Amino acid sequence: MTDIFLASIVLGMVAGLLAGLFGIGGGLVIVPVLVVLFSIQKFPAELVMLMSVATSLATIILTAISSVWAHHRLGSVVWFKVFRLSPGIMIGAAVGAVVAKHISADALRYILVVFLLYVGTQMALQINPKSGDVKQSRALDYTVAVVIGLLSSIVGIGGGTLTVPYLVHGQMLMRNAVAVASACGLPIAVAGTVSYMLLGRNVPHLPEWSLGYVYLPAFLGIGVSSIFTAPIGAKLAHRLPAKSLKRYFSLLLFAMAAKLMWH
Repeated sequence: MTDIFLASIVLGMVAGLLAGLFGIGGGLVIVPVLVVLFSIQKFPAELVMLMSVATSLATIILTAISSVWAHHRLGSVVWFKVFRLSPGIMIGAAVGAVVAKHISADALRYILVVFLLYVGTQMALQINPKSGDVKQSRALDYTVAVVIGLLSSIVGIGGGTLTVPYLVHGQMLMRNAVAVASACGLPIAVAGTVSYMLLGRNVPHLPEWSLGYVYLPAFLGIGVSSIFTAPIGAKLAHRLPAKSLKRYFSLLLFAMAAKLMWH
């Protein structure tokens, strides 16, 4: 337990820094690293992916609250859009946890690999969301929100990489799209975490200090440290060559995808 807690503090510092620097959810880094840490600690193989995803979602609750407050103070959050997307997102996140539990660990791993490759390619090629003229009705918002919640809950992320392109395509300014995506990360994390906790209540062979599928030492280590480093990353984003750094970060995502592929 102690080894994972200490490693999680370092992981949280790195994840928070990267999240602030590149504007992405820390889950992209947290889940693959937790898979490795939990495997090293001989957690049951069939539980490693589920616990990594569930624990990642739990940490997003803390970072999302911090992020939403910062965006709100800047006046960037379009709250009516957040409230319109949130019900579908929460339903999708709850369903995603159920889906993740009922598919094989290998299938869950491959889904995460595909997602890492998708985001890594976007960052390597500097592909930015393009503005469109799609009229985003209430029905469309709800449908897309369910899909975003579902996929985010399955791979253990806050959903920003999915939410931002959708909002920008509906002619929302990037600054507001990022703020809304940050706010939507909170219902994803809450609904997903609660679902994983409930689904894992009576599962045998869970490690000590687990709350359902959420491993509390890792949650605490990552959650506490990432809150402090995310603002530092955001400040560095204005001083460092972000475009070049994104390409380097994409190599890290590709490496993690390869590691998971051959894990």
